[in-house]
Amino acid sequence: MRVCVFAGSSSGSKPEYRTAAEDLGRELAARGIELVYGGAHVGLMGGVADAVLAGGGRVTGVIPNALVEKEVAHRGLTDLRVVTSMHERKALMADLSDAFVALPGGWGTLDEMFEILTWAQLGLHRKPCGLLNVEGFFDRLADYLDHALAEGFLTREHRGMLVVADDPDVIIERLKSVALPQVSKWIGRGET
Repeated sequence: MRVCVFAGSSSGSKPEYRTAAEDLGRELAARGIELVYGGAHVGLMGGVADAVLAGGGRVTGVIPNALVEKEVAHRGLTDLRVVTSMHERKALMADLSDAFVALPGGWGTLDEMFEILTWAQLGLHRKPCGLLNVEGFFDRLADYLDHALAEGFLTREHRGMLVVADDPDVIIERLKSVALPQVSKWIGRGET
């Protein structure tokens, strides 16, 4: 099994964020689950990758050439795939992965997770998605999603596609058991 982790390229303001990234990495390695991620050595991205590697696990990084040239690529990965664009990066990470988890992060992390969720809503994949809610980082986002449900912009089934937990072991277990809605494809992936 491969889990894609979206995470900040910074470590954030609380040491608990880095600790959670490392805990998730150790849990993935202990369970024999391969990590797929954005390929950088910095921030929470680097923390989760280093923890998987230290635990004897496999890590595939996917990074655009422009970021390799800025020297943020992690040079110690099991497999580093260099692509031409951010769009290609997201598509390849999605293709390589069986499930997705977001750690705390900024625009990029949210962009990646929301695109994956949109693809699931459209029926382009049936892979579970989750938020590792470190120190309540995603509480307001979960509140927003509940508000979008109440206001008729999300269905209950689509809101239920995203699991939230504050413990790495729990998020992995929930990803294994989440019931994804059966959705007829509205469009093909080539039309996105």
